[in-house]
Amino acid sequence: MDKAFDIEILRGAAAQGRLHWHQHALERFLERGISRAEIVSAIMNGEVIEVYPTDRPYPSCLILYVEAEPVHVVAAAEPATRMCHVITAYRPDLEYFEPDFKTRRKKS
Repeated sequence: MDKAFDIEILRGAAAQGRLHWHQHALERFLERGISRAEIVSAIMNGEVIEVYPTDRPYPSCLILYVEAEPVHVVAAAEPATRMCHVITAYRPDLEYFEPDFKTRRKKS
């Protein structure tokens, strides 16, 4: 995994309430039955399973967190302001992920 992504920026921002909830994310949470509290828990306790260092305007990552149900969170770190941008969240689907919810299935 690319070590250029610093999850501690996201965790520090979440701990201090410095989260920018993108409109797309808020709409998807509502549709998918995912709470803001679950997203914050994912950021604070989840595992980074993919890194997208070339995302613009800020590098982002895919976080897996499993409590009652697995959730994937895509969040971006704004290093200058140490802000966490929550892009989207969803329940991983076994059609696209292996049972570990970390590994993408090979496309046939």
